Amino acid sequence: MMDIRKLRYFIAIVEEKSISAAARRLHISQPPLSQQLKEMENELGAILVERDGKSLEVTDAGKTLYRYALQMDQLMEEAKMEVREVENGANGRLAIGVNTFSVARLPEILHRFQEQYPRVTYKIQQNESAHLCQLVRSREIELAFVRLPLVLDDFTVLHLYTEPFYFITSRNQKRFGQEVSLTDIARERLLLPSTQGLGVHYLILEAFSRFHLHPHIAGECSDILLLMDLVSTEFCSSIVPETLLNRHNGHAIHAHKISPAVELSSPLGLIWLKNHRLSKTAQNFIALYEERERHLQPYTYRKED
Repeated sequence: MMDIRKLRYFIAIVEEKSISAAARRLHISQPPLSQQLKEMENELGAILVERDGKSLEVTDAGKTLYRYALQMDQLMEEAKMEVREVENGANGRLAIGVNTFSVARLPEILHRFQEQYPRVTYKIQQNESAHLCQLVRSREIELAFVRLPLVLDDFTVLHLYTEPFYFITSRNQKRFGQEVSLTDIARERLLLPSTQGLGVHYLILEAFSRFHLHPHIAGECSDILLLMDLVSTEFCSSIVPETLLNRHNGHAIHAHKISPAVELSSPLGLIWLKNHRLSKTAQNFIALYEERERHLQPYTYRKED
């Protein structure tokens, strides 16, 4: 049966124009090489070389096989090289999920990762944290940035940081100072930036519950750009994680710190499945993320002048 080894034998025979010379090049004895050539001719039903004393003349059928043999040999070498690159993370795909509110510094980290691994391709999906967990479980993505609290028994969790929430209003509204209490917020018409039952929605309502407050919840809006537009046009107020303020700082909103006594904050983590082998690409991304976080200052909201 024809295989890459036999094709490489034939390449050597054609290029050396002698079975004995080809045998020396391949570091094998001449009789087995002659036998391999005969087997190829029998399998293909064609004469590949004409023997004229000590020299060989390649037939038209042999020239056709030689052309394809070169292509297949090159493809095999390229395949081996690419497999090695995927194994060490120089090639391959980074499949990650990102929480709806995104993650501080992620664009910066991805730029740095691309500089180190320019041949890696990307699959980046944005969704609610609970759904991202399902995507990791089904192996549609390998890594996910999620907001806690979540049940994460199936996952390894790299805790990244915890960011505070801010109360946001239209820039035209001047009813509050820089810091606002939860009691004041409860009187406002609030549109929450998450879906009922999910992490951020739960954290906000749990904070009000701890202080026995019943906020005026007008609804929810998971489209963050729309939420910011609605707040800036005085349709509503909202409570959002700090990351959103820096990502959407072009909107006409005012961000108020919430009283520290409330302890309203959102932990973030990077997760992947336990007891499953991560690709080298994913391992390299985790290592880079950890290394960059160690050397960067805490991420804080930069208020526009």
